[in-house]
This record gives sequence, C-alpha cells and structure tokens, in this order.
Amino acid sequence: MNPRHFTSLLDLSSDELRHIIYRAITLKNNRARDYQPLKGQVLAMIFEKSSTRTRISFEAGMVHFGGSALFLSPRDTQLGRGEPLHDSAKVISSMVDCIMLRTDKHETVTTFAQYSSVPVINGLTDQQHPCQLLADMQTYFECRGDIKGKTVAWIGDGNNMCHSYIHAAMLLDFTLHIACPAGYQPLPEFVKAAGKHVKFFNTALEAAKNSDLCVTDVWASMGQEEEQKLREIAFRDYQINENIMNIAKNDALFMHCLPAHRGEEVTSEVIDGPQSVVFAEAENRLHAQKALLEFLLCKKEH
Repeated sequence: MNPRHFTSLLDLSSDELRHIIYRAITLKNNRARDYQPLKGQVLAMIFEKSSTRTRISFEAGMVHFGGSALFLSPRDTQLGRGEPLHDSAKVISSMVDCIMLRTDKHETVTTFAQYSSVPVINGLTDQQHPCQLLADMQTYFECRGDIKGKTVAWIGDGNNMCHSYIHAAMLLDFTLHIACPAGYQPLPEFVKAAGKHVKFFNTALEAAKNSDLCVTDVWASMGQEEEQKLREIAFRDYQINENIMNIAKNDALFMHCLPAHRGEEVTSEVIDGPQSVVFAEAENRLHAQKALLEFLLCKKEH
C-alpha cells in the first residue's frame, strides 16, 4: 500500500483539511502527554534550508507523541553530493517512519515522495509552504470560525506562501485578493487552477478593502538577499500598515509566517497591534503538524 504524502495542500481533500484543522484545535486544548500514538516511531527531518519554527515544532511534536526526530543538515547527508535523490529516498525511508524536507526545489520533495516507502512532508520549498497554511487556517478557525465564504488579502510577494494560500482558497472555498508588484505575481499555473477563488488588485488598499484577514511575508525570502535593495523599491507601496488594516473589516486579523522585517512589509503598530495573531499562528505550527503527523501515521480515526 502506497503511503500518504503531504507535498502540497492539494494532497488533501477539503474534508481532510478541515479534519486536520479541527483535530489540531482539539490537540491544542487537550495537551495530555500520556497520549503517545507515535511511540517508537522516527521522523527524519532533512534541512537544506535553516529554520526556527519548522524544526522546533516538528521535533517537539514527535516528542509529545512519544516518538523521536532526527535533524539532518546538509552536512549530515549525501543529498546533492553525488547520490541520486531516488536512492536517498529509498535508503532513508527504509530506516524511519516519516520524512520531512525543508529544501529549495519543489522537485526534491516530489521525487522523495515518489520513491519513499513512508510518508513525505513538505516543510517548505521554493514553490509551496503547506505546513504554514495548516497553522494559519487553524488560527483563523480558532479566532473567527470557518473561513468558507470569507475574503483574505495577500499583499506582497507572489511566493511560496502566496501559492499555498491559493490552494487553501480552493479547498476551503474563500476568496483570495492578491496585490503584488509587477514582476512578482504568483505563477500562472497556480492562478489558473484556482479560477474564481483568486482576484488581482492594482493596489494594496484595493485588495484589503472589506477583507477578513490580511497576510504578508518578507519582501526578500531566504536566498534572495542580493535582491533586497531592488525589492525594497518594488514593494514600497505594498506594506501592511494601519491604513491597510483600517480599510479591512473591523474584526479583520493580521497574519505573518515570521520572521518579520518590521518597518518593511509590516509596521510594528500592526504586528504588535490588537488585530495581529502572529504569535498564536507561530505556536499553531506545533499543533497543526501534530495533527498532520497523526493523520499520516496513525490508522485510528479520531
């Protein structure tokens, strides 16, 4: 029997995504350490890109569930040093129960999934960041209920986070307003697949108008530091500030996957303000990923 993988939000059905979201909320509210469904199981965490939240949340989640996690940096594996990816996937998956990769190329994760005998999780690629969307959606559901029929404003770079927000809009049936500078829009294939769920706007203010949730990310992601100055010019009108939040709905939330560059993509007044849920969102990486691990590795239905 082929394992279930989580390389993209679209690996889940709408019902499965909602199940994981609600299960994450339940696990957060009932933190019984005697519940250890993954006792004796091992998660291999392969990091070609460094991280704070991804490593801590997955490692802590496995410990909470009675399992363990192996941290593998580029120095600890043969990935990219001559051994074909499909050989690495076969070998590593023969020794562990699940593999999480945080890497550059999305094809690295999909190739691993193709040849792995255990579930493979996308911890981040240059194209998608589905684990963050589990946490973001959990946070919205906790604060405001189901997101179906709501409006989310994505303001900034049409990057991996934007792509995964497009997928979330498709699965959870909300409308995504996107405002990006010219040349920084999401990939056309993501937009085309989303159909009516995605709408583009010329300015950040237009995108944010009457929205229920405003989201952004850094202007220059990891690996794009040499573009910082160019991006500061391109994105200067795409900051989430008090003007943006004031044109959104009165009870609109603000989210950011962190780390944030205060004063660039978001002002301190917004990220520290009453509408910001960024730290609850960050904590929810732990609970959402525990629900995901349970979904992928446990046969028992909850």
